[in-house]
Amino acid sequence: QVQLVESGGGLVQAGGSLRLSCAASGRTFSSYAMGWFRQPPGKEREFVTAISGGGDNTHYADSVKGRFTISRDNAKNTVYLQMNSLKPDDTAVYYCAAELYGRSWYVTSRQYTYWGQGTQVTVSS
Repeated sequence: QVQLVESGGGLVQAGGSLRLSCAASGRTFSSYAMGWFRQPPGKEREFVTAISGGGDNTHYADSVKGRFTISRDNAKNTVYLQMNSLKPDDTAVYYCAAELYGRSWYVTSRQYTYWGQGTQVTVSS
């Protein structure tokens, strides 16, 4: 079992940047595919990006390609989401998720077993 804790959310102006972190407990972090999802106000949770356990494969939603970058440091049990060129439409609660022996192409919520509590990102225009 793994526990996930997100951090790094906040308020930023359009065009700005933020880096989210997700710290995981446990000793087998490199065996987990990690994903980031977000839930905008009044909308359903949606896929943002995912990374394989070894960090060599990634997948992005079209809406964030070229602006967001996922990475992981398995020595620190942490996955990151670097968000650049932020837009008001990026406003959401951002969640990290983990799936043991998962794949970077897991893009639906039900493919992930473990979830963090979420961190709010607000982008002002």
